[in-house]
Amino acid sequence: MAISRRDLIKTAVIGAGGAMLVPAGFSDALAASGKKKTGLVTDKRKPLEMQTDVLVVGGGPAGVAAASTAARQGLKVILLEKYGFCGGAAVAGMSGTICGAYLASNDSKSKPEKLVYGFLDDFIKVMESKGGLTPPVRYGKTFVLVHDPAVWRDAADDLLQKSGVKILYHSTVTDVLIEGKDRVAGVIAYTKQGKLSVRAKVTIDASGDADVTAMSGFKTFMGMNGVVQNPTMFFRITNVNMKEFLAKLGEDTIVSEEVQNLITNLNQSKKYFLPRSKIFLFPTPRPGEILCNATRLIGRDGRELNPIYVEDITEAEIQGRIQVREYARFLKDYYAGCQNSYLVDTGVQVGVRQTRQIEGLGKLRDQDVETGKKRKDGVVQSPWPIEIHKGDKPKLVWLINDYYEIPYSAYVPEHGESLLVAGRCLSAEHAAMASARVTAQCFAAGHAVGHAAAVAVKEKVSPRSIKGEYIRDILIKDGAKFS
Repeated sequence: MAISRRDLIKTAVIGAGGAMLVPAGFSDALAASGKKKTGLVTDKRKPLEMQTDVLVVGGGPAGVAAASTAARQGLKVILLEKYGFCGGAAVAGMSGTICGAYLASNDSKSKPEKLVYGFLDDFIKVMESKGGLTPPVRYGKTFVLVHDPAVWRDAADDLLQKSGVKILYHSTVTDVLIEGKDRVAGVIAYTKQGKLSVRAKVTIDASGDADVTAMSGFKTFMGMNGVVQNPTMFFRITNVNMKEFLAKLGEDTIVSEEVQNLITNLNQSKKYFLPRSKIFLFPTPRPGEILCNATRLIGRDGRELNPIYVEDITEAEIQGRIQVREYARFLKDYYAGCQNSYLVDTGVQVGVRQTRQIEGLGKLRDQDVETGKKRKDGVVQSPWPIEIHKGDKPKLVWLINDYYEIPYSAYVPEHGESLLVAGRCLSAEHAAMASARVTAQCFAAGHAVGHAAAVAVKEKVSPRSIKGEYIRDILIKDGAKFS
Protein backbone atom coordinates (compact mmCIF):
# COMPACT_ATOMS: atom_id res chain seq x y z
CA MET A 1 0.00 0.00 0.00
CA ALA A 2 1.45 3.37 -1.04
CA ILE A 3 1.57 5.92 1.75
CA SER A 4 1.25 9.60 0.91
CA ARG A 5 3.55 12.22 2.30
CA ARG A 6 0.64 13.76 4.19
CA ASP A 7 -0.20 10.47 5.89
CA LEU A 8 3.38 10.02 7.04
CA ILE A 9 3.64 13.36 8.84
CA LYS A 10 4.30 12.45 12.46
CA THR A 11 2.31 15.04 14.36
CA ALA A 12 0.52 14.88 17.70
CA VAL A 13 -1.03 17.72 19.61
CA ILE A 14 -2.38 17.53 23.15
CA GLY A 15 -5.80 19.13 23.35
CA ALA A 16 -7.89 20.45 26.21
CA GLY A 17 -8.18 17.97 29.05
CA GLY A 18 -5.20 16.00 27.79
CA ALA A 19 -7.05 14.45 24.83
CA MET A 20 -4.82 13.32 22.01
CA LEU A 21 -5.45 15.03 18.68
CA VAL A 22 -4.02 13.39 15.58
CA PRO A 23 -4.35 14.13 11.88
CA ALA A 24 -7.21 12.21 10.29
CA GLY A 25 -5.90 9.04 8.66
CA PHE A 26 -2.53 9.12 10.43
CA SER A 27 -3.07 6.02 12.56
CA ASP A 28 -4.22 3.91 9.61
CA ALA A 29 -1.29 5.07 7.49
CA LEU A 30 1.21 4.26 10.22
CA ALA A 31 -0.23 0.79 10.67
CA ALA A 32 -0.18 0.14 6.93
CA SER A 33 3.45 1.20 6.75
CA GLY A 34 4.41 -1.59 9.15
CA LYS A 35 5.97 1.11 11.36
CA LYS A 36 9.09 1.08 9.21
CA LYS A 37 11.35 4.03 9.91
CA THR A 38 13.51 3.96 6.80
CA GLY A 39 12.38 6.12 3.95
CA LEU A 40 10.02 8.26 6.03
CA VAL A 41 9.83 11.87 4.96
CA THR A 42 9.39 14.45 7.69
CA ASP A 43 9.68 18.16 8.31
CA LYS A 44 12.26 18.84 11.01
CA ARG A 45 11.38 22.52 11.36
CA LYS A 46 9.82 23.54 14.64
CA PRO A 47 6.01 23.43 14.25
CA LEU A 48 3.84 26.45 15.01
CA GLU A 49 0.83 26.19 17.30
CA MET A 50 -2.16 28.51 17.64
CA GLN A 51 -5.54 28.43 19.35
CA THR A 52 -8.70 30.26 18.44
CA ASP A 53 -12.44 30.33 19.00
CA VAL A 54 -13.36 30.02 15.33
CA LEU A 55 -11.20 28.78 12.47
CA VAL A 56 -12.24 29.53 8.89
CA VAL A 57 -10.59 27.59 6.07
CA GLY A 58 -10.84 29.46 2.79
CA GLY A 59 -11.09 33.17 1.99
CA GLY A 60 -13.71 33.25 -0.73
CA PRO A 61 -16.94 35.26 -0.31
CA ALA A 62 -18.32 32.71 2.18
CA GLY A 63 -15.10 32.58 4.19
CA VAL A 64 -14.69 36.36 4.35
CA ALA A 65 -18.30 36.79 5.47
CA ALA A 66 -18.11 33.98 8.04
CA ALA A 67 -14.82 35.15 9.55
CA SER A 68 -15.83 38.81 9.70
CA THR A 69 -19.24 37.99 11.18
CA ALA A 70 -17.85 35.72 13.91
CA ALA A 71 -15.14 38.24 14.82
CA ARG A 72 -17.70 41.03 15.10
CA GLN A 73 -19.32 39.01 17.88
CA GLY A 74 -16.18 39.46 19.96
CA LEU A 75 -14.61 36.08 19.18
CA LYS A 76 -11.04 35.23 18.31
CA VAL A 77 -11.03 34.20 14.65
CA ILE A 78 -8.29 32.87 12.38
CA LEU A 79 -8.71 32.62 8.61
CA LEU A 80 -6.41 30.36 6.57
CA GLU A 81 -6.12 31.00 2.84
CA LYS A 82 -3.90 29.13 0.36
CA TYR A 83 -3.33 32.18 -1.86
CA GLY A 84 -1.85 35.53 -0.88
CA PHE A 85 -5.25 37.18 -1.15
CA CYS A 86 -8.92 36.51 -0.55
CA GLY A 87 -11.59 36.09 -3.18
CA GLY A 88 -11.69 32.41 -4.10
CA ALA A 89 -13.37 31.78 -7.45
CA ALA A 90 -14.41 35.44 -7.59
CA VAL A 91 -10.77 36.59 -7.75
CA ALA A 92 -8.43 33.64 -8.31
CA GLY A 93 -10.94 32.20 -10.78
CA MET A 94 -11.76 35.72 -12.05
CA SER A 95 -15.48 34.99 -12.21
CA GLY A 96 -15.80 38.73 -11.90
CA THR A 97 -19.49 39.18 -11.09
CA ILE A 98 -21.69 39.29 -8.03
CA CYS A 99 -24.58 37.10 -9.11
CA GLY A 100 -27.75 36.24 -7.20
CA ALA A 101 -28.58 39.57 -5.57
CA TYR A 102 -31.49 40.60 -7.82
CA LEU A 103 -34.88 39.13 -8.75
CA ALA A 104 -35.54 37.98 -12.32
CA SER A 105 -38.32 39.33 -14.50
CA ASN A 106 -39.78 38.65 -17.94
CA ASP A 107 -40.07 42.39 -18.46
CA SER A 108 -37.07 43.42 -20.59
CA LYS A 109 -37.48 46.98 -19.30
CA SER A 110 -37.56 46.02 -15.61
CA LYS A 111 -35.32 47.78 -13.12
CA PRO A 112 -33.00 45.94 -10.67
CA GLU A 113 -34.92 44.69 -7.63
CA LYS A 114 -32.53 43.63 -4.89
CA LEU A 115 -33.38 40.62 -2.71
CA VAL A 116 -30.24 39.71 -0.76
CA TYR A 117 -29.10 41.94 2.12
CA GLY A 118 -26.81 41.67 5.13
CA PHE A 119 -23.06 41.19 4.86
CA LEU A 120 -23.36 41.58 1.10
CA ASP A 121 -24.23 45.25 1.69
CA ASP A 122 -21.08 45.75 3.73
CA PHE A 123 -19.01 44.34 0.90
CA ILE A 124 -20.77 46.37 -1.78
CA LYS A 125 -20.29 49.55 0.23
CA VAL A 126 -16.54 49.03 0.52
CA MET A 127 -16.21 48.07 -3.15
CA GLU A 128 -18.14 51.14 -4.28
CA SER A 129 -16.06 53.41 -2.06
CA LYS A 130 -12.94 52.14 -3.83
CA GLY A 131 -14.39 52.41 -7.33
CA GLY A 132 -14.30 48.66 -7.84
CA LEU A 133 -17.90 47.87 -8.75
CA THR A 134 -20.18 48.65 -11.68
CA PRO A 135 -23.85 49.55 -11.37
CA PRO A 136 -26.18 46.60 -12.06
CA VAL A 137 -25.87 45.30 -15.62
CA ARG A 138 -28.40 43.07 -17.33
CA TYR A 139 -27.76 39.33 -17.51
CA GLY A 140 -30.67 37.70 -19.30
CA LYS A 141 -33.73 38.25 -17.11
CA THR A 142 -31.83 39.58 -14.10
CA PHE A 143 -28.89 41.79 -13.14
CA VAL A 144 -25.35 41.33 -11.85
CA LEU A 145 -22.60 43.58 -10.49
CA VAL A 146 -19.18 43.40 -12.15
CA HIS A 147 -16.14 43.89 -9.92
CA ASP A 148 -12.47 44.71 -10.20
CA PRO A 149 -10.54 41.71 -8.77
CA ALA A 150 -7.72 43.88 -7.44
CA VAL A 151 -10.20 46.01 -5.49
CA TRP A 152 -11.96 42.82 -4.27
CA ARG A 153 -8.71 41.80 -2.56
CA ASP A 154 -8.38 45.20 -0.89
CA ALA A 155 -12.01 45.18 0.24
CA ALA A 156 -11.63 41.74 1.83
CA ASP A 157 -8.47 42.80 3.65
CA ASP A 158 -10.24 45.89 4.97
CA LEU A 159 -13.32 44.04 6.19
CA LEU A 160 -11.36 41.24 7.84
CA GLN A 161 -8.84 43.48 9.56
CA LYS A 162 -11.45 45.94 10.80
CA SER A 163 -13.43 43.00 12.20
CA GLY A 164 -10.34 41.78 14.05
CA VAL A 165 -9.75 38.57 12.07
CA LYS A 166 -6.24 37.12 12.11
CA ILE A 167 -5.45 36.37 8.46
CA LEU A 168 -2.80 33.81 7.52
CA TYR A 169 -2.11 33.80 3.80
CA HIS A 170 -0.12 31.15 1.92
CA SER A 171 -1.39 28.52 4.36
CA THR A 172 -2.62 25.26 2.84
CA VAL A 173 -4.50 22.79 5.03
CA THR A 174 -3.00 19.30 4.86
CA ASP A 175 -4.60 17.48 7.80
CA VAL A 176 -7.48 17.70 10.23
CA LEU A 177 -7.18 17.33 13.99
CA ILE A 178 -9.76 14.88 15.30
CA GLU A 179 -10.66 14.64 18.98
CA GLY A 180 -12.47 11.55 20.17
CA LYS A 181 -14.68 9.87 17.61
CA ASP A 182 -15.58 12.71 15.27
CA ARG A 183 -14.99 16.14 16.78
CA VAL A 184 -13.05 18.42 14.44
CA ALA A 185 -10.69 20.25 16.76
CA GLY A 186 -8.73 22.20 14.15
CA VAL A 187 -6.31 21.60 11.31
CA ILE A 188 -2.67 21.36 10.34
CA ALA A 189 -1.54 23.62 7.52
CA TYR A 190 1.62 23.90 5.47
CA THR A 191 3.39 27.27 5.54
CA LYS A 192 6.85 28.31 4.39
CA GLN A 193 7.74 28.74 8.05
CA GLY A 194 6.80 25.17 8.85
CA LYS A 195 3.76 23.15 9.81
CA LEU A 196 1.07 25.14 11.58
CA SER A 197 -1.35 23.54 14.04
CA VAL A 198 -4.49 25.56 14.71
CA ARG A 199 -6.91 24.31 17.37
CA ALA A 200 -10.40 25.75 17.37
CA LYS A 201 -13.69 25.44 19.21
CA VAL A 202 -15.55 25.62 15.88
CA THR A 203 -14.12 25.06 12.40
CA ILE A 204 -15.79 26.42 9.27
CA ASP A 205 -15.00 24.66 6.00
CA ALA A 206 -15.24 27.44 3.42
CA SER A 207 -12.76 25.77 1.07
CA GLY A 208 -15.34 25.46 -1.71
CA ASP A 209 -14.33 21.84 -2.21
CA ALA A 210 -15.33 20.52 1.24
CA ASP A 211 -11.64 19.84 1.88
CA VAL A 212 -11.85 19.78 5.68
CA THR A 213 -14.94 17.58 5.60
CA ALA A 214 -13.36 15.12 3.17
CA MET A 215 -10.04 15.04 5.06
CA SER A 216 -11.98 14.22 8.22
CA GLY A 217 -13.46 11.17 6.54
CA PHE A 218 -17.02 12.47 6.69
CA LYS A 219 -19.41 11.74 3.84
CA THR A 220 -19.28 13.88 0.72
CA PHE A 221 -20.60 13.46 -2.82
CA MET A 222 -20.01 15.00 -6.23
CA GLY A 223 -22.49 16.19 -8.83
CA MET A 224 -24.91 13.92 -10.64
CA ASN A 225 -23.59 10.39 -10.16
CA GLY A 226 -20.10 11.83 -9.86
CA VAL A 227 -20.33 14.04 -12.95
CA VAL A 228 -19.86 17.74 -12.17
CA GLN A 229 -20.34 20.90 -14.18
CA ASN A 230 -17.28 21.65 -16.25
CA PRO A 231 -14.94 24.44 -15.13
CA THR A 232 -14.22 27.54 -17.22
CA MET A 233 -11.31 29.91 -17.77
CA PHE A 234 -12.36 33.54 -17.41
CA PHE A 235 -10.32 36.24 -19.10
CA ARG A 236 -10.22 39.98 -19.66
CA ILE A 237 -9.48 41.97 -22.78
CA THR A 238 -8.73 45.70 -22.89
CA ASN A 239 -8.31 48.58 -25.37
CA VAL A 240 -11.92 48.10 -26.40
CA ASN A 241 -13.85 50.92 -28.07
CA MET A 242 -16.72 50.82 -25.58
CA LYS A 243 -19.09 52.95 -27.64
CA GLU A 244 -18.93 50.51 -30.57
CA PHE A 245 -18.87 47.49 -28.27
CA LEU A 246 -21.96 48.49 -26.28
CA ALA A 247 -23.86 49.39 -29.45
CA LYS A 248 -23.27 45.82 -30.64
CA LEU A 249 -23.81 44.11 -27.27
CA GLY A 250 -26.98 45.98 -26.39
CA GLU A 251 -28.29 45.94 -22.83
CA ASP A 252 -27.81 42.21 -22.25
CA THR A 253 -24.39 40.78 -21.40
CA ILE A 254 -25.41 37.43 -22.93
CA VAL A 255 -24.50 37.71 -26.62
CA SER A 256 -27.23 37.63 -29.24
CA GLU A 257 -28.39 34.60 -31.24
CA GLU A 258 -26.67 36.15 -34.26
CA VAL A 259 -23.30 36.09 -32.50
CA GLN A 260 -23.94 32.59 -31.14
CA ASN A 261 -24.61 31.33 -34.67
CA LEU A 262 -21.43 33.03 -35.93
CA ILE A 263 -19.39 31.30 -33.22
CA THR A 264 -20.95 27.94 -34.10
CA ASN A 265 -20.16 28.37 -37.81
CA LEU A 266 -16.57 29.47 -37.17
CA ASN A 267 -16.00 26.53 -34.85
CA GLN A 268 -17.39 24.11 -37.43
CA SER A 269 -15.13 25.64 -40.08
CA LYS A 270 -12.12 24.65 -37.94
CA LYS A 271 -10.63 28.12 -38.44
CA TYR A 272 -11.20 28.80 -34.74
CA PHE A 273 -11.56 26.52 -31.73
CA LEU A 274 -14.75 27.86 -30.11
CA PRO A 275 -16.56 24.94 -28.43
CA ARG A 276 -19.08 27.16 -26.62
CA SER A 277 -21.37 29.47 -28.57
CA LYS A 278 -23.41 31.14 -25.82
CA ILE A 279 -20.90 33.46 -24.21
CA PHE A 280 -21.19 36.28 -21.68
CA LEU A 281 -19.37 39.62 -22.04
CA PHE A 282 -19.31 42.06 -19.11
CA PRO A 283 -18.02 45.64 -19.16
CA THR A 284 -15.87 46.06 -16.03
CA PRO A 285 -15.18 49.10 -13.82
CA ARG A 286 -11.94 49.66 -15.76
CA PRO A 287 -12.12 51.85 -18.90
CA GLY A 288 -12.07 49.89 -22.15
CA GLU A 289 -12.06 46.48 -20.45
CA ILE A 290 -14.33 43.46 -20.93
CA LEU A 291 -14.67 40.38 -18.72
CA CYS A 292 -15.29 37.28 -20.84
CA ASN A 293 -17.04 34.12 -19.70
CA ALA A 294 -16.68 32.10 -22.87
CA THR A 295 -14.71 28.87 -22.56
CA ARG A 296 -16.00 25.32 -22.24
CA LEU A 297 -13.36 23.11 -20.68
CA ILE A 298 -13.77 19.43 -21.39
CA GLY A 299 -11.19 16.69 -21.71
CA ARG A 300 -9.54 15.99 -25.05
CA ASP A 301 -11.45 12.71 -24.95
CA GLY A 302 -14.75 14.59 -24.57
CA ARG A 303 -15.34 13.87 -20.89
CA GLU A 304 -16.43 16.46 -18.34
CA LEU A 305 -13.42 17.53 -16.27
CA ASN A 306 -13.63 17.34 -12.48
CA PRO A 307 -11.31 19.92 -10.84
CA ILE A 308 -10.98 17.77 -7.72
CA TYR A 309 -8.75 15.39 -9.68
CA VAL A 310 -5.20 16.61 -10.18
CA GLU A 311 -4.89 15.42 -13.78
CA ASP A 312 -8.28 16.87 -14.73
CA ILE A 313 -7.59 20.32 -13.33
CA THR A 314 -4.17 20.32 -14.98
CA GLU A 315 -5.80 19.55 -18.33
CA ALA A 316 -8.42 22.24 -17.65
CA GLU A 317 -5.75 24.86 -17.02
CA ILE A 318 -3.88 24.01 -20.23
CA GLN A 319 -7.01 23.74 -22.38
CA GLY A 320 -8.34 26.91 -20.79
CA ARG A 321 -5.37 28.96 -21.92
CA ILE A 322 -5.67 27.54 -25.44
CA GLN A 323 -9.36 28.45 -25.63
CA VAL A 324 -8.81 31.92 -24.15
CA ARG A 325 -6.44 32.76 -27.02
CA GLU A 326 -9.00 31.53 -29.53
CA TYR A 327 -11.91 33.49 -28.08
CA ALA A 328 -9.77 36.62 -27.72
CA ARG A 329 -8.80 36.20 -31.40
CA PHE A 330 -12.44 35.78 -32.38
CA LEU A 331 -13.47 38.94 -30.52
CA LYS A 332 -10.64 40.92 -32.10
CA ASP A 333 -11.51 39.69 -35.59
CA TYR A 334 -15.30 39.83 -35.47
CA TYR A 335 -16.75 41.79 -32.55
CA ALA A 336 -17.49 45.50 -32.87
CA GLY A 337 -15.18 47.70 -30.81
CA CYS A 338 -12.64 44.91 -30.24
CA GLN A 339 -10.51 45.45 -33.35
CA ASN A 340 -7.58 46.80 -31.31
CA SER A 341 -8.21 44.77 -28.17
CA TYR A 342 -5.69 42.49 -26.51
CA LEU A 343 -5.66 39.95 -23.71
CA VAL A 344 -4.99 41.32 -20.21
CA ASP A 345 -4.96 38.11 -18.21
CA THR A 346 -6.78 34.97 -17.24
CA GLY A 347 -7.73 33.86 -13.77
CA VAL A 348 -4.98 32.56 -11.49
CA GLN A 349 -6.80 29.26 -11.84
CA VAL A 350 -9.78 27.91 -13.77
CA GLY A 351 -13.16 28.92 -12.47
CA VAL A 352 -14.58 25.97 -10.55
CA ARG A 353 -18.35 25.54 -10.47
CA GLN A 354 -18.75 22.25 -8.66
CA THR A 355 -16.70 19.58 -6.92
CA ARG A 356 -17.30 17.90 -3.54
CA GLN A 357 -20.32 18.73 -1.41
CA ILE A 358 -21.22 17.63 2.08
CA GLU A 359 -24.00 15.32 3.12
CA GLY A 360 -25.80 17.60 5.52
CA LEU A 361 -28.42 17.28 8.21
CA GLY A 362 -30.66 18.84 5.60
CA LYS A 363 -30.44 19.16 1.83
CA LEU A 364 -31.55 21.71 -0.73
CA ARG A 365 -33.57 19.79 -3.31
CA ASP A 366 -33.92 20.56 -7.02
CA GLN A 367 -37.67 20.85 -6.50
CA ASP A 368 -37.13 23.44 -3.73
CA VAL A 369 -35.47 25.72 -6.26
CA GLU A 370 -37.92 25.08 -9.07
CA THR A 371 -40.96 25.77 -6.85
CA GLY A 372 -39.46 28.69 -4.93
CA LYS A 373 -39.79 26.94 -1.57
CA LYS A 374 -39.80 29.18 1.52
CA ARG A 375 -39.11 27.83 5.01
CA LYS A 376 -39.00 29.01 8.60
CA ASP A 377 -35.43 27.78 9.05
CA GLY A 378 -34.21 29.41 5.84
CA VAL A 379 -31.05 31.47 6.37
CA VAL A 380 -30.18 32.26 2.73
CA GLN A 381 -32.46 33.54 -0.02
CA SER A 382 -31.73 33.07 -3.72
CA PRO A 383 -33.47 34.28 -6.91
CA TRP A 384 -30.68 32.99 -9.18
CA PRO A 385 -31.64 30.62 -12.00
CA ILE A 386 -30.53 27.01 -12.28
CA GLU A 387 -27.49 27.52 -14.49
CA ILE A 388 -26.24 24.29 -16.03
CA HIS A 389 -22.99 24.62 -17.99
CA LYS A 390 -22.96 21.61 -20.27
CA GLY A 391 -22.73 21.40 -24.03
CA ASP A 392 -22.17 24.38 -26.32
CA LYS A 393 -24.97 26.47 -24.76
CA PRO A 394 -25.41 26.90 -20.98
CA LYS A 395 -28.97 26.15 -19.88
CA LEU A 396 -30.76 28.70 -17.68
CA VAL A 397 -33.96 27.84 -15.78
CA TRP A 398 -35.31 31.10 -14.41
CA LEU A 399 -37.29 31.89 -11.25
CA ILE A 400 -39.47 34.75 -12.37
CA ASN A 401 -40.28 37.30 -9.65
CA ASP A 402 -39.61 34.59 -7.09
CA TYR A 403 -36.91 33.04 -4.92
CA TYR A 404 -36.25 30.07 -2.66
CA GLU A 405 -34.62 29.70 0.75
CA ILE A 406 -31.77 27.47 1.88
CA PRO A 407 -32.07 25.91 5.35
CA TYR A 408 -29.35 26.22 7.97
CA SER A 409 -29.18 22.41 8.10
CA ALA A 410 -27.72 22.33 4.57
CA TYR A 411 -24.54 23.86 6.03
CA VAL A 412 -24.26 21.38 8.93
CA PRO A 413 -22.47 18.10 8.07
CA GLU A 414 -24.34 14.90 8.80
CA HIS A 415 -21.35 13.75 10.88
CA GLY A 416 -18.61 15.73 12.58
CA GLU A 417 -18.93 17.80 15.72
CA SER A 418 -17.83 21.45 15.86
CA LEU A 419 -17.80 21.63 12.06
CA LEU A 420 -19.81 23.86 9.73
CA VAL A 421 -19.48 24.59 6.02
CA ALA A 422 -20.16 27.76 4.05
CA GLY A 423 -20.27 28.37 0.31
CA ARG A 424 -20.73 26.09 -2.66
CA CYS A 425 -19.90 22.85 -0.81
CA LEU A 426 -23.33 22.95 0.88
CA SER A 427 -25.61 19.93 0.89
CA ALA A 428 -27.67 20.33 -2.28
CA GLU A 429 -28.82 18.27 -5.23
CA HIS A 430 -27.18 18.79 -8.60
CA ALA A 431 -29.54 21.30 -10.22
CA ALA A 432 -30.17 23.10 -6.92
CA MET A 433 -26.45 23.56 -6.42
CA ALA A 434 -26.23 25.06 -9.92
CA SER A 435 -28.27 27.94 -8.52
CA ALA A 436 -27.14 28.16 -4.89
CA ARG A 437 -23.39 28.29 -5.61
CA VAL A 438 -23.14 31.92 -6.76
CA THR A 439 -21.50 34.87 -5.02
CA ALA A 440 -24.38 36.66 -3.31
CA GLN A 441 -25.57 33.39 -1.80
CA CYS A 442 -22.01 32.57 -0.66
CA PHE A 443 -21.84 35.91 1.15
CA ALA A 444 -25.23 35.21 2.74
CA ALA A 445 -24.20 31.69 3.76
CA GLY A 446 -21.03 32.99 5.38
CA HIS A 447 -23.07 35.59 7.25
CA ALA A 448 -25.38 32.89 8.61
CA VAL A 449 -22.68 30.34 9.44
CA GLY A 450 -20.50 32.99 11.09
CA HIS A 451 -23.35 33.79 13.46
CA ALA A 452 -23.98 30.08 14.08
CA ALA A 453 -20.32 29.57 14.99
CA ALA A 454 -20.49 32.49 17.40
CA VAL A 455 -23.62 31.07 19.05
CA ALA A 456 -21.96 27.67 19.40
CA VAL A 457 -18.87 29.12 21.06
CA LYS A 458 -20.62 31.60 23.33
CA GLU A 459 -23.39 29.29 24.46
CA LYS A 460 -21.14 26.20 24.49
CA VAL A 461 -23.48 24.17 22.31
CA SER A 462 -22.99 21.98 19.27
CA PRO A 463 -23.61 23.74 15.92
CA ARG A 464 -25.95 20.88 14.99
CA SER A 465 -28.17 21.65 17.99
CA ILE A 466 -28.83 25.23 16.84
CA LYS A 467 -32.17 25.87 15.15
CA GLY A 468 -32.27 27.55 11.78
CA GLU A 469 -35.10 29.79 12.98
CA TYR A 470 -32.80 31.15 15.70
CA ILE A 471 -30.07 32.04 13.21
CA ARG A 472 -32.66 33.61 10.91
CA ASP A 473 -33.77 35.95 13.72
CA ILE A 474 -30.16 36.93 14.43
CA LEU A 475 -29.57 37.65 10.73
CA ILE A 476 -32.60 39.94 10.57
CA LYS A 477 -31.22 41.93 13.49
CA ASP A 478 -27.89 42.14 11.65
CA GLY A 479 -29.21 43.66 8.43
CA ALA A 480 -30.50 40.67 6.44
CA LYS A 481 -34.08 40.82 5.20
CA PHE A 482 -36.53 37.93 4.95
CA SER A 483 -40.09 38.21 3.65
